[in-house]
Amino acid sequence: MTSRTWRHDARRALRRALGRVEGPWGRVRELASPVTSSVSPFGWAVLVTAVAAWVAGLAGSWLEVLVVAVLLTVVLLAALAFVLGRLRYAVNLDLAQRRVTVGERAVGRLDVRNPTQRPLLPSVMEVPVGAGSAAFPVPRLRPGGTHEEIFTVPTRRRCVIPVGPVRSVRSDPLGLLRREVQLTQVEELFVHPVTKPLTGSSTGFLKDLEGRVTTDLSDSDVSFHALRDYVPGDDLRHVHWKTTARTGQLVVRQFEETRRSHLAVLLSTRHDDYASDEEFELAVSVCGSLGLQAIREDRGVTVLVNDGRLRGDDRMRLLDDLARVETTSATRTRLADVARLAGQTITDASVVAFVVGSGVRPAELRAASARLPQNVQVVALQCVPGSSMSRHTVAELTVLTLGSLGELPLAMRRLNER
Repeated sequence: MTSRTWRHDARRALRRALGRVEGPWGRVRELASPVTSSVSPFGWAVLVTAVAAWVAGLAGSWLEVLVVAVLLTVVLLAALAFVLGRLRYAVNLDLAQRRVTVGERAVGRLDVRNPTQRPLLPSVMEVPVGAGSAAFPVPRLRPGGTHEEIFTVPTRRRCVIPVGPVRSVRSDPLGLLRREVQLTQVEELFVHPVTKPLTGSSTGFLKDLEGRVTTDLSDSDVSFHALRDYVPGDDLRHVHWKTTARTGQLVVRQFEETRRSHLAVLLSTRHDDYASDEEFELAVSVCGSLGLQAIREDRGVTVLVNDGRLRGDDRMRLLDDLARVETTSATRTRLADVARLAGQTITDASVVAFVVGSGVRPAELRAASARLPQNVQVVALQCVPGSSMSRHTVAELTVLTLGSLGELPLAMRRLNER
């Protein structure tokens, strides 16, 4: 027998031996996993101390050490009794409203039911809410019994709050063992930014009755361009009868195609563009107010941030995306880069609004405005909480300084007076 054959047979025999050992050991680990996975670090320390006390006490016949070993063993067995038992709860986590505005009350309901034919021992239901967690004690439930808890979720700031998953927890008073079972999935609570409706003359800047005129010719529109000879198939409603009567030949009107007014809002999410969190929250509220007004009037709206585009096709989708928006210090994208992207991708934009903080210098605003087509109306809304409302120009760009969201309608009216 060669050495290679011998090594191969030895490895195969070792694998068979390990397999015979792993089979029973694997079943033991599976059976013991509910207990071993429930032991806390403090519980492992007590267990190791108890084993060491038993060994030392029996080996050295130390009565005092044996007393400690017995005491620790009794404590561990008592802790085990607290976590044993079935945790077959039927739990329903219900949020009364999944979308609220900052400051509104958000209420949740936790419904716990015993669907089994046996009583369930008392336990604790933990409900993670954002970075925190709420704990609700559940009493002993009879077969078919229910327990209900009502809780509120703080909505002091704009964000998306994950609620859940609900966990059933059993533990002993000393914290040696802790058994958890996940019972529900995570639910999301959207806390939308505060917005301000724009009505009356405040919306004049966002409106464009005839849209943007293009160089494409059309047989029907609202922007008259020229007259041309009649071609079979032309709509007789567009025949220019005065010229036809004068020349004796059918002549029809030709129009320039126009496009619906489209608003593009460029919200800076660069951390250095804002002096405080309050500035950014005001900017998000201003962005949401402009976008919602365009959606309300059934006009196209596109919202761009430094990291991409938000959904502006629906009111709720826009607010949901704004609830997730956060500033980032890692991005190298500046306002001018976002404006360049807007000029390349939003070709039908008739109005562009920059929404920024006090950290954006006039030179940056001028550079961003230069990246946009010349036939687009551009305005910058600089959000500085506590400052008085003002208006000034940077080159041909109009800059409005807002100290609060309530000043937005008045600022837009002043913009229309230019």
